[in-house]
Amino acid sequence: MAHAKVSSLNLEGVLAFLVYGCIMLSPAVAPAPASAQQLPVLFDANERLPRPDLSTLLRLRFLTTTDFPPFNFADQTGRLAGFHVELAREICAELDIEAKCQIQAMPYADLEKALSEGQGEAVIAGVGVTTELRRRFSFSRPFMQLPARFVRNAGVDIPGGEVAGLAGRPVGVVTGTAHEAMLKAFFPDIRATGFTDRGAMLQALKEKKVDAVFADALQLSFWTAGEASGHCCTMMDGAYVSEKFLGEGLTIMLRQDEEVLTAAIDSALAAISRDGRLQEIYLRYFPNSLY
Repeated sequence: MAHAKVSSLNLEGVLAFLVYGCIMLSPAVAPAPASAQQLPVLFDANERLPRPDLSTLLRLRFLTTTDFPPFNFADQTGRLAGFHVELAREICAELDIEAKCQIQAMPYADLEKALSEGQGEAVIAGVGVTTELRRRFSFSRPFMQLPARFVRNAGVDIPGGEVAGLAGRPVGVVTGTAHEAMLKAFFPDIRATGFTDRGAMLQALKEKKVDAVFADALQLSFWTAGEASGHCCTMMDGAYVSEKFLGEGLTIMLRQDEEVLTAAIDSALAAISRDGRLQEIYLRYFPNSLY
C-alpha cells in the first residue's frame, strides 16, 4: 500500500500532464501518450542544476521501509530491494560517494523521528509532501509521479474503447478519496459510482456492475495483470496527473539544514533521469507501465 498522501498545496485549477516526457500545464485533464513504457522526465533538459562539493560529507544514509513493494521491500534472502533502493544506490554512484552511502530500513512511523535525530540523512520511502512537513523538512525535486488511470471491463462495449466513450456510463471510484474528487471535477459527464473500498469496487467491475473504474495506476496495473482480476479487464489509454488532487509526486526528504546535500541529490536525480538510468530502474519494477 502506497504511503504517498494528498498534497495540501493549494494550486487551484492547475494540473500537470505528462506528455512525451515533458510537463505541460493545462486547465483541463489530458492523457499521457499511449507509448506506454516511457517514464516521463520531470527535469527540464535545458536546466543546469549545480553539483555541490561533497568531499567533506562523512555519510549519506538513506532511511526506508520494507512494506512498500515494489518501491522498497525485503527480497527472499532478506536483502533490501525495490525501486527506491536501486535509485538510492544510483544516486550515490552518480555523486561518486558510494563508499559513504548506506541504506537502512525501519518502520514507516519511525522515519520522521529518525531523520530529525540524525539517524540518517535522507528518507526515500514514498513520503507525501505536505505543507506541515515542509515546515520541518526539505524535499528533493520530484523524480516520479503516481498517476490515476481508468480500467474498463473488456466485455463491455465502450465506443472507441476510449475515455470519451465513458460519458454517461457508471464508473466506480472509492468514496472519500482524492480520486473521487478528481473524477467528479474533471469528468463531470461520467456517472461516478461510489464504493466503500477498493475490493468492492474491483469486484463490481468484474461483475459488470460498472463499466470502468478510476483509481491509482500503481494498484490498478498490478491488479489488471494479476490472477485476482481473472483477466477481465484492461487499462484504458491516458495517465492523469494532478498536483492539486494527487500531490507533488515522489521525492526524497531531508533535514532543513542539509541545503548542500539536497542540491547534490537534485543534481544527481536530474542526471539519472535525463540519461535513461531512471527509466531502466523503472522498467525492472513496473513491467506493466503506470503510464
